[in-house]
Amino acid sequence: MKEKVILVNEKDEQIGLMEKIEAHEKALLHRAFSVFVYNEKNEVMLQQRALSKYHSPGLWTNTCCSHQREGESNIDAGKRRLMEEMGFTTDLEETISFIYKAPFDNGLSEHEFDYILIGKYDGEPNINPDEVAAWKWMSLEAIKKDLQENPANYTAWFKIIFDKHYNTIK
Repeated sequence: MKEKVILVNEKDEQIGLMEKIEAHEKALLHRAFSVFVYNEKNEVMLQQRALSKYHSPGLWTNTCCSHQREGESNIDAGKRRLMEEMGFTTDLEETISFIYKAPFDNGLSEHEFDYILIGKYDGEPNINPDEVAAWKWMSLEAIKKDLQENPANYTAWFKIIFDKHYNTIK
């Protein structure tokens, strides 16, 4: 079954469904979410995308992110994808939402109405190797510094969403 995304307008009102790859080819606005999981030291769990991913392989990004399914809440979608990618679940809280556009090197683009979800977890993930190559904990300040020094190591969207997230919690 091909994964579909929810096409939305700038008010996040659903206007249709489309296969994920087609929405990325056409850079159409669609609903998405980005999860940031923190440990007790207030560090963020980052994931390195699997080398087999069709875009941004091997790049570092937030704990997980994906697209809601039709009829699925932001929180339920975040928990589902956290389990699928990182092998654990935790309570999530919805924070801010915003629209962004990020092109990829392969000609595809993300154009998303993105919801940032945050959660807490202190265990070890059980990563899905089809989705995730590696993971690590990093402080917000260390991430901010590394994004400035090594931007090519991170996904295009993470550079945008981290800045939005960082500015709302500081």
